[in-house]
Amino acid sequence: MEKRTLSRDGTRIAYESTGRGPAVVLVSGAMSTGATVAPLAAELSDRFEVTVYDRRGRGASGDTAPFAVEREVEDLAALIEAVGGEASLYGVSSGGALVLRAAASGLPVARVAVYEVPYAMDDAAARAAAEYTGRLAEALGQGRRGDAVELFLRLTGLGEEMIRGARQSPMWAGMESLAPSLAYDDAAMGDNRVPRSELASVTAPLLALAGGASPEWMREAACAIAEAAPRGTYRTLEGQTHVVEPGVLAPVLADFFAN
Repeated sequence: MEKRTLSRDGTRIAYESTGRGPAVVLVSGAMSTGATVAPLAAELSDRFEVTVYDRRGRGASGDTAPFAVEREVEDLAALIEAVGGEASLYGVSSGGALVLRAAASGLPVARVAVYEVPYAMDDAAARAAAEYTGRLAEALGQGRRGDAVELFLRLTGLGEEMIRGARQSPMWAGMESLAPSLAYDDAAMGDNRVPRSELASVTAPLLALAGGASPEWMREAACAIAEAAPRGTYRTLEGQTHVVEPGVLAPVLADFFAN
């Protein structure tokens, strides 16, 4: 059953909780809602009380201008308070970047896990990310939501033919509706480099994961995250890509969150 809590700035945040046990909050990445991580929640619900939510500007949650990453951290603070005052956090992709920021900010977080936060691992990747930031801001500023979605899909490596096909699909309208939130994910990524100084202040145990079938730089980024955190560890999920299978990921997260 959908529930709602209010963030510090009065924004309504819609969430759902399932299962019993220690609290775990799942944070989705770009172009997604709480429903995206619901299958993972189902896999974990036999051992934990798992909460999924629509990040601000998405799904059933509200939004309040002006945006700042700190507002999304406050959203997580409100959710943690709603589910008992302390929780473990899991974030995927740019949602993982938000989770790392939240943990570094001092929220009452028991354990932290992230999967493939796409930090730039060389100067060329950092320049490409900065170019994306500029072009995304321009497209959204001019109301060109479809172009913003295209920019994101291109950033993820989707080919031009597949992008053209996506524009013709029934899902495109929903993707355009989420386009403004692409700026929120981009902001969560900061300068797109591993935030080593922030991670040094994360006192909770941290697990950084990457797929064995993903590009090598994804694993390098996960390793760098783990190395920068005082209690960080790294693990590869063999055969997995950026779209990780819940049935493979859940046992690893369950063991980590339970210890």
